[in-house]
Amino acid sequence: MKEAVIIHLWEGYPEYCWYQDTKRELEQLGFVVYIPQMPKPNLPKMDRWMSTLRDIIGEPSDDLYLIGHSIGAVTILRYLESLVDSKRVGGVVLVAGFTDDMGYDVFSNFFAQPLRFEKIKNKARNFTVIVSDDDPYIDMKYGYELSRELNGELIVKKGMKHMSQGCNNLPDVAFAVRKNITQGK
Repeated sequence: MKEAVIIHLWEGYPEYCWYQDTKRELEQLGFVVYIPQMPKPNLPKMDRWMSTLRDIIGEPSDDLYLIGHSIGAVTILRYLESLVDSKRVGGVVLVAGFTDDMGYDVFSNFFAQPLRFEKIKNKARNFTVIVSDDDPYIDMKYGYELSRELNGELIVKKGMKHMSQGCNNLPDVAFAVRKNITQGK
């Protein structure tokens, strides 16, 4: 059974922005989709968010696709980094992800140690990174860095800001998952 987990952004919730639309698109492809409410979304703590993600996932498999938005993308990267060598997932889509705390104290607990990309990149068959050319929070350099470090596809959206407020659909996410499935066969 194909499953997908969507992890929302800082101050987010499951019904926010493009999450429900993406859930419907993936369900039409036969996925069971989970969009958990992450604990204390206004003050994200890596250990709590990782625990919630682990509880939702249970046992990772090649039929699992992870989708993260902003700090949700970082949560997924940390989750992948924590997997034992024999475990991996089918694919990962990172929307407006980043690789350091960018000067935001609220994110510093996610970056006590640098991301270990050598380990992370072997934990999924495919990675897709989606960024906007005018994101007011996340510099495009992070998208380039993530796609390079993960050997992933980079999709640059025009004028989509942080792909949050007012962004009620983001078909690139479901398209990336569908493409990952095709490439994985």
